Amino acid sequence: MNIDKAVLRFAAVVILASLVLARWHSEYWLLLTAFAGLNMLQASFTGFCPAAVIFKKLGIKQGSAFQ
Repeated sequence: MNIDKAVLRFAAVVILASLVLARWHSEYWLLLTAFAGLNMLQASFTGFCPAAVIFKKLGIKQGSAFQ
């Protein structure tokens, strides 16, 4: 697995988890979905993703999108 796939999988888990938590606990969990979406949007323009930095420090090999 490379950083690109790890970031996409992490974003998917965060979004799905926040949707489940919003359904069963509180609608305020939808703010986490909004945060994940905004982070993906800014990463598409800047190429900077905090999760990619963390995954790089954990030793996951680099991909083509996040260096």
